[in-house]
Amino acid sequence: MPIQQQFNKGRVPVKVWTDEIEPPAIQQLLNVAQLPIVHGHVAAMPDVHAGIGATVGSVIPTRAAIIPAAVGVDIGCGMNAVRLSLPAEQLPDSLAKLRSAIEAAVPVGFEQHPYSKIQGAAHARSARPLMDRIDRIVGKHPGLMKMQRQFARTWIAQLGTLGGGNHFIELCLDEARQVWVMLHSGSRGIGNCMGRYFIAAARKRAEKDHLRLPDRDLAWLDEGSALFDDYWEAVQWAQDYALLNRRMMLELILEALRSRLPPFKVESEAINCHHNYVALEQHYGETVYITRKGAISAREAEMGIIPGSMGAKSFIVRGRGNAASFCSCSHGAGRRMSRTEAKRRFNRFDLAQQTEGVECRKDKGVLDEIPGAYKDIDRVMELQTDLVEVVHTLKQVLCVKG
Repeated sequence: MPIQQQFNKGRVPVKVWTDEIEPPAIQQLLNVAQLPIVHGHVAAMPDVHAGIGATVGSVIPTRAAIIPAAVGVDIGCGMNAVRLSLPAEQLPDSLAKLRSAIEAAVPVGFEQHPYSKIQGAAHARSARPLMDRIDRIVGKHPGLMKMQRQFARTWIAQLGTLGGGNHFIELCLDEARQVWVMLHSGSRGIGNCMGRYFIAAARKRAEKDHLRLPDRDLAWLDEGSALFDDYWEAVQWAQDYALLNRRMMLELILEALRSRLPPFKVESEAINCHHNYVALEQHYGETVYITRKGAISAREAEMGIIPGSMGAKSFIVRGRGNAASFCSCSHGAGRRMSRTEAKRRFNRFDLAQQTEGVECRKDKGVLDEIPGAYKDIDRVMELQTDLVEVVHTLKQVLCVKG
């Protein structure tokens, strides 16, 4: 299905792949479209909804500049998914012990690996390639260390951990009833520190230069400045950290499963993909910075992952390379209400009903992640048939939340 709407009230157009978008999200898109650094147009995916400064589900091309708040604070947040040589019939009737095993292997929420147990271990060796790079970044910006207690230890201890919010680990079944492992997480506390630090730095620079912005969170850093170079270095580091975090989590999950399930092999990895990040790309004959805030890259034949909510389907997709979307697609279903509204409108009995058949937490602590708080994933997929084709349809049977 092609573009549903186009707004022309900014300096550049906004192309929108949905007919379901709330006024605050429209205003945020129009705010971005007013900026002189935006190239060509702004694209909004079918899961679009209001965020902080920039809209979640937006793709923003900028010339010689980056907006740190558009990239956000969970830099490199994204997905990983693998298919196992394990049919559904080989799963136990009750998945409760499997969920407990995964939760024991992968710290969730605010938990992390005990630093005393990972020094000198394989865990610490995996982190080694990132050490010199982060030392260089912090050496130039010691304020980063002040933002996170025990900075040096925390980022290592949080490798291979899930976090909270909408992050998850799932066991899913595809259309052939083969088992998949799918997970969603990002750059944890250190990515948050880097994001907040450079967002604040961009705001200060805008104030110093007396820039008139439609939203102070749309302050940008100009290519060629020392601050831009340092942010680019930091954001690349955080994106690499997020990739490593997901790979390490996957290893821990597979180890937990192997101790409790019949022997299996990993048959294929769909992709380890970011959906909150910035990259230097070629579009419409120009080299631009593409910020995907809640969107994934969907170049021709590129594989990607689009998850639904705790009780809905998810999809392994192949990109169609649609130029108008800057070769992008949605990163999920997208929220249709805030976390506060979800807690007000639903209760734990609604949660149990909407996650029937899924082994997961069903307490009020995850009520803000109830499926009813999200858009209909089938409709989201229907709206982006010109962006991706579906390769596999997955349905979760187990979900771990922080």
